Formats: sequence, structure tokens, C-alpha cells
Amino acid sequence: MLTYKAMYKFLDNGVHGEVLDFPGAISWGEDLSIVRRSLASALVDMAEVYLLKGESLPLPNEQSTEPEADLEEPIYLILSAANHVQVVPRLVA
Repeated sequence: MLTYKAMYKFLDNGVHGEVLDFPGAISWGEDLSIVRRSLASALVDMAEVYLLKGESLPLPNEQSTEPEADLEEPIYLILSAANHVQVVPRLVA
């Protein structure tokens, strides 16, 4: 499990969320609960893309902060390899 930092900004028409120490993990929604779920999903998706490309995951940075954020909190990344097991058919010679 890796612990990153999520930040949220409350806007007139919804909530913007992003993982400060994981570039590209961004979300938007009507309320905080929707954005929390969506941001968690975006974080997993981004982590999977990094791994599929053979890249290392960004390291969590406890010092990350956004002065304009209305809320900052930890967000946890837990990956399971079981979701990506594929059976490849054997080629017959």
C-alpha cells in the first residue's frame, strides 16, 4: 500500500480533486463523496498505466501541499495482480 495526498477544491459548480504527488490522477464531480470515489479510481487507473508501460510509480511525498486546497487528506493505493491475469492460447506448430 502506498499513501499519497489528495486535495480538493470546492467550486461553484462542483468539486475538483487531484492526487498531488501522482501526476495525472485528477477528478471532478458534483460533491465530495463522488469525487473521492472517482479520484480513487483515477489513481488506480494511472498506476496501472505506469506499470503496463514498465515505469516506476511516483513515490509518495508527505511534503506535497496545495495552498489553495480547501481539503487535503491521504489517499491509499492498493493494487492486486489478480485483476490482470490473462490466459494466452498456446500456438500449435
